[in-house]
Amino acid sequence: MGVLERVGRLVRANLNDLIDRAEDPHKLLKQVILDMENQLMQVKTQVAITVSDQHLLIKKGKENRDLEGDFLRRAETALAKDREDLARGAAEKALQHRRMSEGFEQQVQDQRIWVEHLKSALRELEAKLVEARHQADLLIARQRRARAVARATQARETGSAESGIRRMHDKVLVEESMAEARAELASGDTAGAELLKLERSEAVETILREIRTRRRPT
Repeated sequence: MGVLERVGRLVRANLNDLIDRAEDPHKLLKQVILDMENQLMQVKTQVAITVSDQHLLIKKGKENRDLEGDFLRRAETALAKDREDLARGAAEKALQHRRMSEGFEQQVQDQRIWVEHLKSALRELEAKLVEARHQADLLIARQRRARAVARATQARETGSAESGIRRMHDKVLVEESMAEARAELASGDTAGAELLKLERSEAVETILREIRTRRRPT
């Protein structure tokens, strides 16, 4: 896959769709950004090489135009001295360099189109890279918010647990109080029973004394 084809694939990529379908959006964006940075470096290198080649073609075209002029002057000088054979040879050399110059000029035109094409791809990729970095920043912020919400939820759940512990503590206190009250009541019932038993015993003794008194001889 050529550089421009890879760049085109990255530029056409819908980052929002990729994020929505990715299992790990942050990891995906990091990889996309890394790919874009690598392709950006390659495109910049390609642009630099292409521009350098363009300057070289321009230089070669100028050299051949200069050589064409030199041979044309030689042809004129040869004709002035009636040296048609030399003039014809110089003219042929001039024509050769003219055609070479025209060929280089055409290559320069083609190269300029290619340079503009690469520069356009470079600008699009740079804009897409900015978008990807922005999306990554937004995603990181969303993840931070999600983690903060999770921590807050966990804190609330912890608070609910503490509240439940307090309710359980209060319930135990109530049960302990009730147990103590029942114990006190049970203790009170025992004391009352002892009193009743004592009263019955005293009553029995009184009855017995009365009987004994009646049975004594008068």
